[in-house]
Amino acid sequence: MDLAYIPSPSTGVIHLGPIPLRGYAFCIIIGVFVAVWLGNKRWIARGGTAGTVADIAVWAVPFGLVGGRLYHVITDYQLYFSEGENWVDAFKIWEGGLGIWGAIALGAVGAWIGCRRRGIPLPAYADAIAPGIALAQAIGRWGNWFNQELYGKPTDLPWALKITAGANREAGLYHPTFLYESLWCVGVAFLVIWADRRFKLGHGRAFALYVAAYCAGRVWTEYLRVDEAHHILGLRLNVWTAIIVFFLAVVYMVVSSKVRPGREEIVEPKAEKAEKAEKAEKAENDEKAEEADGGEAAADEKAGDADKTAADTAAAGEATQSEAAGTPADDAPAKDGVDNGAGAGGR
Repeated sequence: MDLAYIPSPSTGVIHLGPIPLRGYAFCIIIGVFVAVWLGNKRWIARGGTAGTVADIAVWAVPFGLVGGRLYHVITDYQLYFSEGENWVDAFKIWEGGLGIWGAIALGAVGAWIGCRRRGIPLPAYADAIAPGIALAQAIGRWGNWFNQELYGKPTDLPWALKITAGANREAGLYHPTFLYESLWCVGVAFLVIWADRRFKLGHGRAFALYVAAYCAGRVWTEYLRVDEAHHILGLRLNVWTAIIVFFLAVVYMVVSSKVRPGREEIVEPKAEKAEKAEKAEKAENDEKAEEADGGEAAADEKAGDADKTAADTAAAGEATQSEAAGTPADDAPAKDGVDNGAGAGGR
């Protein structure tokens, strides 16, 4: 009796009326959104503008999906073009089958087109989105769980994955390689974020670290898988691919660190121009404000002088009027006294 295992969903699709909602597609879509969200935050932190990552992703994502599907179809052509198979199934991407190697390769072409249109260096963009791609892979691997595919060898471990009987698969308990790779990708994302902060990786080295770290994990998860695959010298094709890409990524990191050390100071020229224009505008506004304040002070001083002059003039006028009014008032008593004295002496 199996005491513990990871159950598989009874179906990978739910129908909302005539509309099929597929778990595999939802995992891919959610992964893309997470990658763009995290990439946008990292891009802004590097000095870029908000929305640039999403604009370039409009090119990168479709190219990546096409590249991933092409790699899968080419390397597993017997599933679609051998006798008894229907070649139309090669277009049914919702049934699973995306090769990460083709997705990254052709996705990079789409990203290059988007970067070129905006005058942005591709290595800087790749560094910004590298951890997000790893998280997108971690989420996307759960699409394999919905489709009950890409599991490993039989096992009796408590975390074994229970697979039900179906087309091209036997019921049983197997290694959940989708879970192994998902957790590994989460670790890769945190590794790249930490290393980027610690060593200030630039010129594509953060992306190269992501590639190397992912390949290291892919070797052992690929070795556990039991799905049909081509073998070269006893190893699965994807194992050889992971080994070769791993060494290429390591070589790039070493050479790049010597040829172009440090990190890019400017990742988006347009953002720098906008920042300079904003600073110039602010300085101009501050200068105008100072001139306005100076003008108001001069006007206030002039108005104060005018008020003082008016007050002095008014005071002088009042004094003059008072002086003029005081002269006859002083003479009047003397005149009355003379008259009165004259009158008294006649009686």
